[in-house]
Amino acid sequence: MAKPQKNSKPHGSSKRPGKHGSNNLKPKTKSSKKVKKTKPKAPPQPQPQKSQPQLPPPPELLTTASQQLDFFIQQYQSANGIQLSSLELESFTDACIVKLSETLPQDVSNLSEHMKASFGPSWKEVLCKKELKHSEPGNPALLTISLSALRSLELLRSLKPFTKDCHAAKLFAKHLKIEEQVSCLKNHVNVGCGTPSRIKKLIDMEALGLSRLSVVVLDMQTDVKGYSLFSIPQIRDEFWELYTTHFHQRLLDGSLRICLYGTIDANKFKKKEGNNNRDTNE
Repeated sequence: MAKPQKNSKPHGSSKRPGKHGSNNLKPKTKSSKKVKKTKPKAPPQPQPQKSQPQLPPPPELLTTASQQLDFFIQQYQSANGIQLSSLELESFTDACIVKLSETLPQDVSNLSEHMKASFGPSWKEVLCKKELKHSEPGNPALLTISLSALRSLELLRSLKPFTKDCHAAKLFAKHLKIEEQVSCLKNHVNVGCGTPSRIKKLIDMEALGLSRLSVVVLDMQTDVKGYSLFSIPQIRDEFWELYTTHFHQRLLDGSLRICLYGTIDANKFKKKEGNNNRDTNE
């Protein structure tokens, strides 16, 4: 006979209710988090195209004698703070400017060829001969003016066809004592290359003469920093002082011509309204 089981619970008995209440309570469910309503994203706007950087205008080169003369007069007035009258402007003609070949580039290597054409058939006698009758020493026929001694030497090397028999005068201050230059100018000279300040000093000392001078070449080439003879204030002022003192009247008299050698971009200078009333149709 089977023994009765201990601690047996009567049939139909329910479990003791839990500590927190009866088991008839619905089990707790995790409360769902509130979903934040987000505004619908606006469709992406087309990005404006980046504007291309504006390119500088192509250079407008001054090639004719009339254009270069207008440029020269404008620079003269601007540097000296003056306004030439109509009567004064009439004294300037295109004959004041050396007309260079438009087919031959105006670089250093071609300077001698341009000068041959400028002096015409007499170039060999005027620029190359060691001695000339009735010629005073220290009076060159050709003078080049640039912004530095290094540039002067570069121009001087390009004029070697003229200086084989008659040495050129180095008219700048770097590494050269003025006493040495005075001594050199006691000889016959056809060509001189230098800077405005030293050239003027030698003229004022009466070591450098102007009796034969017929062409003055102004080097318009810009250096690596973009500077030129007319853009560095100190050198520009020294040149215009030299010009007004020793060249201006000779230019107006027709005994001297100016050669602007190198490319001149008209876009790099602006003519002030009314600052140049020269008649370009003369």
